[in-house]
Amino acid sequence: MQAFGKQIGALLTAGDVVVLSGPLGAGKTTFVQGLAEELDVQGSVTSPTFVVSRVHKPKGTGLALVHVDAYRLSSQSDLVDLDLDATKNAAFVIEWGKEFVSGFTENWLEIDIDRAQELSDDSDPASGIRTISVTAVGDRWKDLHLARPNV
Repeated sequence: MQAFGKQIGALLTAGDVVVLSGPLGAGKTTFVQGLAEELDVQGSVTSPTFVVSRVHKPKGTGLALVHVDAYRLSSQSDLVDLDLDATKNAAFVIEWGKEFVSGFTENWLEIDIDRAQELSDDSDPASGIRTISVTAVGDRWKDLHLARPNV
């Protein structure tokens, strides 16, 4: 997941939005950690579940990363109320934001992550095979071509 996050991070420019969906333990935060490493931002990336959003400033002159967990948001206006577009020169990753993103932007990458059923009940929920689907929405992403990440 980190390798895939790095691959997507290398494509991002200011204002780009990535929407992540998937069950708990699917690897959404691990994906964002790889993306953040590629963007070379400050701070360690953890899930913003309780704070709703975190801004990771760039270490140099690159992009900031705005990481949002929309799980507890109840409407599209809740996302707009976060005033995320006031963050200039940033890329945005919104977990659980599929229902809300169309009110925020006209262009986004929608990444759905699913993990295979585990072989036993006592196995680590973060381990296992992932199935990833990417949907490119809007003109910004019309020519998107992804290679399988080296893992």
